[in-house]
Amino acid sequence: MTLEEIKKALSSAMLTIRSEDRLSNGTGTQLRLSNDAIVSCFDNGNHNVQGKHRDEIERILARASLGVSPPAALPRAMHVFVVYGHDATSRTELEATLRRWGLDPIILDQLPSEGATLIEKLEKYYPNVGFGVVLATPDDEAYPKGKPDEKKFRVRQNVVLELGLLLAHLGRKKVAILLKDQEVMERPSDIQGLIYIPFKTDLAKEAGLLLAKEMAAQGYTIDVKRI
Repeated sequence: MTLEEIKKALSSAMLTIRSEDRLSNGTGTQLRLSNDAIVSCFDNGNHNVQGKHRDEIERILARASLGVSPPAALPRAMHVFVVYGHDATSRTELEATLRRWGLDPIILDQLPSEGATLIEKLEKYYPNVGFGVVLATPDDEAYPKGKPDEKKFRVRQNVVLELGLLLAHLGRKKVAILLKDQEVMERPSDIQGLIYIPFKTDLAKEAGLLLAKEMAAQGYTIDVKRI
């Protein structure tokens, strides 16, 4: 298989390539994946898989070489869809927390667009995700017309859209909203029964335990020693 064929097969199986570098001996390219696996793609068409989930990735590549569409590389209870706005620090903290728990966060801007619209990308990855985490951070300011003294902070509009799509596809019990600075925030929805978890500065410390409990209730296995 060529490098491009391998990359396409990995992308189809919802595996994110975190880095791509030429091998030191110049014989091929090394791909490091979001699930800590390493795939070495040699210029002669061969490949080698190392690290975690080796067997699953080998099966994906074997099926791709035969022209068979690959299944998801990981079970649903390892993929987590992450929705976020402009708070890059909180997003990075959330991603690091999920990876420390042995999960695979699905983050849109880290996935190839392949010419698809936002909604098409969401629809492509939803079927293999069992839980969604929405970062509701104070990115925008707004107030009722003519009442600037009632100003509050709001999430970005894309966050509201993606929250609605997650709720439609997964249901309320499988979506958690991490609400930053809740005292000054306008909640993104007035729907009853949504899971709101507040935090201020330390996402992992302040929201990690409650988030882990909600995800465990939906079938996710999280080692308490990593919380």
